[in-house]
Amino acid sequence: MWALDHDSVAWEITEGLTTEVGARQGGTEAEARGRAWALSYLGKAGFANVREEPFDMPTWVRGEERAWVVSPFPQKFAITALGNSGSTGDAGLEAEVAYFPTIDALRAAPDGSLAGKIAFVSHAMKPAQDGSSYGAFGPARFVGPNIAAKKGAAAIVIRSVGTDHNHRNPHTGNTNFEAGVTPIPAGALSIPDADNLVRMVERGKPVKLRLLLTPKNLGTQKSGNVVAELPGSNAALPPIVIACHLDSWDLGTGAIDDAAGCGIITAAASAIKGMKRERTIRLLWAGAEEVGIWGGKAYAEANKTVPHALAMESDFGADRVWRVDFKLPDSAKPLADRIAARLAPLGIAQGRDAASGGADVGAIIAAQNLGIIDLQQDGSRYFDLHHTPDDTLSMIDKAQLRQNVAAWTAVLSELANYEGELTVAPKP
Repeated sequence: MWALDHDSVAWEITEGLTTEVGARQGGTEAEARGRAWALSYLGKAGFANVREEPFDMPTWVRGEERAWVVSPFPQKFAITALGNSGSTGDAGLEAEVAYFPTIDALRAAPDGSLAGKIAFVSHAMKPAQDGSSYGAFGPARFVGPNIAAKKGAAAIVIRSVGTDHNHRNPHTGNTNFEAGVTPIPAGALSIPDADNLVRMVERGKPVKLRLLLTPKNLGTQKSGNVVAELPGSNAALPPIVIACHLDSWDLGTGAIDDAAGCGIITAAASAIKGMKRERTIRLLWAGAEEVGIWGGKAYAEANKTVPHALAMESDFGADRVWRVDFKLPDSAKPLADRIAARLAPLGIAQGRDAASGGADVGAIIAAQNLGIIDLQQDGSRYFDLHHTPDDTLSMIDKAQLRQNVAAWTAVLSELANYEGELTVAPKP
């Protein structure tokens, strides 16, 4: 396959976004510069109907971030605020640590038992090729702060939801508080610092921690999706939507998450420009995914009257694709078999699980019962980098990036000329 050895488009996009724009947090001026960059690039690359689909969203930004043990073993820790964290105020906050080895232990704490304390939740996330450990240990971040707030905690710190034990890099990411729950300061400690805090607690003396986290909410701000198309010749066939997300967290430059995804899908679409195509291929560079999947929801709302056929997304880094999963009607089994046969020479096996799609296409899939194809990337090192300062261009392996493009090109070349049904009827 030509892309396996020669594609340069995916790298060009990943390098361009990370160099000329950098971090692109949703709702900020930096994300707006990213959209301008994307509109210019896609227009110059010859895509049709290149446009921005704007939407409004609440916007949170971080401020000063410091943590240190006051007693019994004074020292500094590396910390970052979680998205939607409350603020300690400029004076900071000092309190005794209440240790919970797991999120379930925090859930079991009696109501009111954390009054005036800083909850600390640890866990044991491990690398996994399929990324499954994120679902198991992510709740420490997803819901831990809300649980701690409801039990009266003054603040919460968690062991970063990641797998990098070699750097003092805290992992950021969003958390959410229920309506009526006042957000408390919520931060993630680097894994080495979380390990250190566990050792301190295990010595049996009360540990007092001081936090300074001063994020703020900017209120409603503008964001938007960037959409472009590779038109097909048969307007009666609903389009295929292929997605990535343009925004990123602000600690790194958003290379693996998700400039590489935008590079992969766009390079694959570019590779089939000269081929005969019955179906339109629509590119969605979604905005504000990291901070609440605002772009994916806005896309589904803005395009609810436009029939779609199938959705795919690239949002798990840039390491090699190792498995393909399908969710297609039974009538499309010959299509799945052809795709699997074309992917096998790339070292990609067909999985047994039904494809589920990515975050940015989730809403449109649910609304229209779309078919789904997932090209599963190797996540063994993904959570070493995810949402950290190390999410930079230097972490991209060019050969693995090209393998992604080759896989996507093979799939799109089959889909573009498939005239059969691709949507999946819901189960009765």
